[in-house]
Amino acid sequence: MKAVSIFSIPKDLPVHERQKRRHMLASLGIAWLVMMQVMMFAFPGYFRGDYIGTESLAMLDAAIIIMNWLSFALTVPVLLYCAWPIWQGVFKKSSAHSMRVNMDWPVALGILTAFIPSVIATVSQQGEVYFESVSMFVAFLLTARYLEFCAEQSARYSEGGVPAKLDQERTIMTAKADKIAFVFVIVQILLAIVSGIVWYLFIDRAHALPVLVALFVMSCPCALSMAVPTASSAARAIFFNNHSFTPEQQEFVLNLTRKTANQNLYGSLAWHILMAPLAMFGLVAPWVAAITMLVSSLAVAWNSWRLYKKFHNQGFIGSPDWTAGKAVQG
Repeated sequence: MKAVSIFSIPKDLPVHERQKRRHMLASLGIAWLVMMQVMMFAFPGYFRGDYIGTESLAMLDAAIIIMNWLSFALTVPVLLYCAWPIWQGVFKKSSAHSMRVNMDWPVALGILTAFIPSVIATVSQQGEVYFESVSMFVAFLLTARYLEFCAEQSARYSEGGVPAKLDQERTIMTAKADKIAFVFVIVQILLAIVSGIVWYLFIDRAHALPVLVALFVMSCPCALSMAVPTASSAARAIFFNNHSFTPEQQEFVLNLTRKTANQNLYGSLAWHILMAPLAMFGLVAPWVAAITMLVSSLAVAWNSWRLYKKFHNQGFIGSPDWTAGKAVQG
């Protein structure tokens, strides 16, 4: 029997869940296609400084205006269709007793902070546009959420051979991750606002908006929200593929799961803490901030996948003779 993976589609997955998965993948694909095209349209603007004082500047400016309008036309469907779950999340009511962070608020702020000034600059034909950063942010965000969703699906519908204690551990780890993410988002948003004001009033007004956008983009706790679901899904895949673990072996896997979740959580947090001062000093462009968000999310997914592969590659999955104390060396 083929081993179940961390992101595999469970055999008993309901039709509506399969459709939701396909819809997310379609939105993700459209966002990536638009992102690549808008990045191509943004290239003329990157080289404008090299043509100042030359006869070609007027022609280049005319090309930039056209490219900006094309980028605007492509970005609008991304915001209205691909990013629709974000706008839904902004207005979604949460439980009064829930500590879970609504990450859609900082995401929405980051998108609007970059998109609205870009539209004004396009219409007035003056100033910088950030359509490539907006499309990149949405594409990378959807990538992170798709990985998280697949891990959640795998965890929910792959139940065989999974000890009940894993769900208890997952609840505890999720509560801790939510509290950390909540503090992180609040601090990051405050840093973004204060940094934007400081740049606007005391340093360089023209650079205040990029700093604000970059910090808003980095305030999205995507990697933090993936920390526990991906680690838990990896553990479920391990248990699902081996029903003969002894209690000691189960506890060993649970310990590794906690370790992996903590690595995901604190590793991604350290990455954002490292990047935040660079963004505050104006050294991180909005599109670079979007890439850092993707890198941290992919690192979390990879680390959880690594937990599963340690067992899979060394032949522990499906091996009833595996004994505690000999598992996963190195």
